[in-house]
Amino acid sequence: MTGTIVWLREDLRLADQPAFAAAAREGGVIPVYVLDDETPRHRRIGGAQRWWLHHSLASLDADLRKRGSRLILRRGVAADVLADLAAETGAQRVHALRHYAPWWRNAERALGGKVDLVLHDGVCLLPPGEVRTGAGDLYKIFTPFWRALRDRMPPAASIPAPERLTVPEAWPASDTLEDWALRPARPDWAGGFNVWTPGETGALEKLEAFLPNVAAYDATRNLPSEEGVSYLSPHLHFGEISVAEVWRRAAARPGAEPFLRELAWRDYAQNVILARPDYGKANGLPAFDPFPWRDIADPDVAADFRAWCRGETGYPIVDAGMRELWATGWMHNRVRMIAASFLVKHLLIDWREGERWFWDTLVDADYGSNSVNWQWTAGTGIDANMFVRIMAPLTQSEKFGAADYIRRWVPELSDLGDAVIHDPDDHDARPPAYPEKRIGHRAARERALAALSTIR
Repeated sequence: MTGTIVWLREDLRLADQPAFAAAAREGGVIPVYVLDDETPRHRRIGGAQRWWLHHSLASLDADLRKRGSRLILRRGVAADVLADLAAETGAQRVHALRHYAPWWRNAERALGGKVDLVLHDGVCLLPPGEVRTGAGDLYKIFTPFWRALRDRMPPAASIPAPERLTVPEAWPASDTLEDWALRPARPDWAGGFNVWTPGETGALEKLEAFLPNVAAYDATRNLPSEEGVSYLSPHLHFGEISVAEVWRRAAARPGAEPFLRELAWRDYAQNVILARPDYGKANGLPAFDPFPWRDIADPDVAADFRAWCRGETGYPIVDAGMRELWATGWMHNRVRMIAASFLVKHLLIDWREGERWFWDTLVDADYGSNSVNWQWTAGTGIDANMFVRIMAPLTQSEKFGAADYIRRWVPELSDLGDAVIHDPDDHDARPPAYPEKRIGHRAARERALAALSTIR
């Protein structure tokens, strides 16, 4: 048996996929996905993403079979599994897209020492590390990074999906998706995930549905009661559509720059973790290392954290967001900022606790974006919102018209009017079934600023 292996990770597509294009030119293509829970260790993909992965792999396999091919599934340490598969099949080469999470960089180095590994760029608009300052340094601040990246756009032309893939003389053995039991069983909370259609076709459909509204994105993206966002983030994370393809199609529409800027934020996050592989656990600003976070081992603190996770904080906008997250594996971006800020500054709980919860519950959980966004909110990052800028969730809720959003996700409050629903306690209108505030806003602000003063 001879052939060429395509190693798939968070790049589950055929169009605009340089690894597939290169392998197709060599022939005998063996597409392989390795479920590797050992290389990432505590960063193995979370429960919500496992649901998505099941459906995305099924979709990719169906697309491959239309082209006379199929997807091989193996489980184990990726570098070892792929090296063994190359020896088993006589494959001369492994093609893959380059990834930037530290465990994938480690796996690439390990595999490159065992086989002929050819890495291609294709997960970002520009390869991380390529956009640099005039002095040759990596950008630390997003805005100048954005300007430098924008000046080098548009991306190169799209690579069409192969119409047909030549196959090996014989197929190697493969696991089945059912073997992996990726979908939740006890409890099966994923019934609400049906808002998504994982896979390349679903990604294209989401993009086409959003493009007519891209000019309104800047005005509506912060309004959780409206359909103002693209919902592309999980498709982009799993690589079911390339970010370059999204840029090309969006940039052809007038008024698209605010949306394009958000695409650039994804690139910026990948650049950050390239420079700081430990960014998911280490403060970007070491001055925050002695910050007096409340001890999660304390029963009162643990109860606060549990209330936040369950959407029972007594702050309607926060609770709506956390319940949306559990029900759908996703949360509106403005509400993510409010909920994250509440955990860090109102409850004074370490941002890393929230980052880990999001890692397990978000279908779009991405190491770069998740860690950069949490550190931006916490004020601990290299480019971050200042800690003293403490979001007022009740004011934010009213400002961004979240009444209908709250009614959808917090049914205990569904009978309250717009003037009351953002802060029922202030109007003596809190229903008995809805919890009291864990802490008042003023008290939380004073506590947070007092904690900050200890490290100044």
